[in-house]
Amino acid sequence: MKTSPLTYLHKFFLYLLLVSFIGAIQACSSQTGVGTKAPNEAEVFFDGSREMLDQKWTYWQGPRLAAEMPIKWQIVKDPVDGGMAMSSNDPASAGGIYGAADIVTKKEFRDFRAHVEFLIPEAGGNSGVYLQNRYEIQVLDGDTTSHGMAAIINETPSPYHAYNGLGKWNAYDIIFRAARFESGKKIEPAMATVYFNGQKVHTNQPISQVWGGPNSGIDGGNDGGKGITDTPGGLKLQAEGHNVLYRNIWIQELDLQEPNTDI
Repeated sequence: MKTSPLTYLHKFFLYLLLVSFIGAIQACSSQTGVGTKAPNEAEVFFDGSREMLDQKWTYWQGPRLAAEMPIKWQIVKDPVDGGMAMSSNDPASAGGIYGAADIVTKKEFRDFRAHVEFLIPEAGGNSGVYLQNRYEIQVLDGDTTSHGMAAIINETPSPYHAYNGLGKWNAYDIIFRAARFESGKKIEPAMATVYFNGQKVHTNQPISQVWGGPNSGIDGGNDGGKGITDTPGGLKLQAEGHNVLYRNIWIQELDLQEPNTDI
C-alpha cells in the first residue's frame, strides 16, 4: 500500500511542530540568571534610571518608617558593566534599622514572576527581596544558615553554593503564588520556586508566615506573622544601612490556578 504525499506532508509538519515545541521549552528553562531580559508580557520596574525609581517605587509606610520622599536611595555607576544601578544605603536605615527606609513598588501583586539582580560590594552586605511585601528572600553575604543568602528566610536552608560572591552580579528569578483564602480563611499557603543565578534552589516551597515582626512587612504584626491576610502587596527591597546594589528588575503578573510554581 502506497503512502500518499499528503501523509508525508502531515508527518513533516508534525515534526516541525515538535522541534519548535522542544525549542520553546529549552528557551524557557534557560531564561534565568544574570542579564535575563524582561519578556514582552512583563513590566520593567528598574532600568537604572532615577526617573523609573521615582515613578514606580515609594517608601513602605511601615510602623518604623523614618525616611521622607523623595527616595534617598542613590543611582550609582555599575562597577562591573558600566551601566547604572541603585544603592540600598539610605541614611535613614543606618545601623541596620530595617523598615525605616525600605522601598516597595507602587503596583501590588498576587501571583507573579519576578527577576531581581543584586551586587554586594563589601563583606557582610545585607538587604532583602520581599515577595508581596511579606515574604523575604534573603540577601546577606557570609551567612549560610536559614537566615542566610537566598534562603526563604527561616523557611529553607541557604543555597549558598549558588552565590557568585562579592563584587559580582547575582540574580533571583522567582515564581510566586499568593496564599489562597475561602470565606476569609487561609486554605493554601503562599508558595515559591526560586532560581539563584540560573540554578533552581527552591521548588514549590510553602511559606508559612511573615518573619521579623511588624517592621518587616505586611501582616508581620498579625499573630506573630502567622495572620496572613488576603491583601496584595508590592515587591519590596530592604534597606539595612548597607551598600547593596540593584539593577534589572522586572515583574510578570501570573494567574496560577493550581498550587504549582514549578513552571
